[in-house]
Amino acid sequence: MQADWRTRYDLAVTVARKAGDLARTYYESTFEVEHKPDNSPVTIADKSAEKLIREAVSFSFPTDGFLGEEFGEEPGSSGFRWVIDPIDGTKSFVRHVPIWATLIGLEYRGEQIGGVAYLPVFGMTYRALRGDGAYLNERRIRVSDVPTLSSSLLCYSSIGWFTRAGRESTFLELYRKAQRQRGFGDFYGFVLVAEGAAEVMVEHGVNPWDVAATKAIIEEAGGSFTDWTGKPTIHTPDVLATNGKVHGEVLAILRGKV
Repeated sequence: MQADWRTRYDLAVTVARKAGDLARTYYESTFEVEHKPDNSPVTIADKSAEKLIREAVSFSFPTDGFLGEEFGEEPGSSGFRWVIDPIDGTKSFVRHVPIWATLIGLEYRGEQIGGVAYLPVFGMTYRALRGDGAYLNERRIRVSDVPTLSSSLLCYSSIGWFTRAGRESTFLELYRKAQRQRGFGDFYGFVLVAEGAAEVMVEHGVNPWDVAATKAIIEEAGGSFTDWTGKPTIHTPDVLATNGKVHGEVLAILRGKV
């Protein structure tokens, strides 16, 4: 493991917690909700949290780049890029549903090498660095050994995303073949797979900042993360995370080969 990876990862854990705690101060008070051109909500909490992360990182690593939900892309020259979602689950946040997180994905030369998902309301930090394993706070986590979809817990965000993509029937086929199904959207379904509480998280309509952190966590926990064609990327709107053992079975359904 390279020392420059570790120093950035340690900073990512620290600033994710600081930014998440800042966002929580807004969550526990009153705030105005604005809407972006795509009609998704945004608050002062989102903007303030991302600004805090960027400023802290720039102070320590001024040549690193950024990609964030609120302030876009800022190229760097070091090979490192920080992929930021200051509040993943803003729709939950604005309704005072406590399942939301601050996400930071750490990239090196285009590869996801680390990730942090901090849940401020619960004081839980999911984190991983390549070669170091995945953790929930200080406890090592790993995906489950469940071998088949028929014995798996399937997580998803909303059937509406599949309907808009013209894939509702595919999703329903997957839904029927799983043992249990839960609509744990956003980051939460991914970290449940990482800690072995679920076997499948299937999603459509994501951006890189939604999944950069969780891809690193899933993979270090021993799982698999790809798009629906099987490519290990964060740059497509359709993603699949599993415990690895059921990945091929789920991909076959998503590809319409079952």
